[in-house]
Amino acid sequence: GPIFLAYRRREGIEEVVREAMRGRPVYDFTAEDGVTHRLWVIDGVEAVVRIRREFAQVDAIYIADGHHRAASAVKVGLKRRREHPDYDGTEELNYFLSVLFPAEELRILDYNRVVTGLNGHTFEELLDEISKKFHIEERASAFHPACKGETAMYGAGRWYLLTARKELYTDDPVDGLDVSILQNHILEPLLGIRDPKVDSRIQFVGGIRGLEELVRLVGQDVTKVAFAMYPTSM
Repeated sequence: GPIFLAYRRREGIEEVVREAMRGRPVYDFTAEDGVTHRLWVIDGVEAVVRIRREFAQVDAIYIADGHHRAASAVKVGLKRRREHPDYDGTEELNYFLSVLFPAEELRILDYNRVVTGLNGHTFEELLDEISKKFHIEERASAFHPACKGETAMYGAGRWYLLTARKELYTDDPVDGLDVSILQNHILEPLLGIRDPKVDSRIQFVGGIRGLEELVRLVGQDVTKVAFAMYPTSM
């Protein structure tokens, strides 16, 4: 599948796209999953030259999805180059399939967590420990965090708003992410999740599945807890 790339919008590119979309699409169909696909082909020499010129002014392109596939493609490409030292750069080994979207047309959904086992704590003890670094407010029903710094927690049949204290944040771009705050101050020290990439006790739930999925996964099990995150901005 194609690598999903994002770039900062340029009006010159948008003008070419808008002009192409005034015509009839080459393909126009609705797939079995209900998603409609429309495809326009831009093959005019002048339009292609303009798009190439505009993209030459784009400082950086960001991988929105497909990091591992991109890294694998690079490794294979380098391997093939070593095997064929006479390559000239036009061979397929020098490329991978990708699709690019202006960042302004994209939205990152929340990526939530469910943890099994409270690392020896009762739920009330866990709340008490969390309160040392987060402001806690019980909510009457399910809710999404409203801004950066807020996390929704569900456990023992109740929802809580966790607001990180300001002193938890640093200028580091990674440590300052809400998911890092959660990992560094709750998941690892309190719940014992040292490496979330390999720990079988943590489950990641895409935001497209809704808060209902978190409630379903936790169920009536008082040794499970869920965290709903505020989505990272583009």
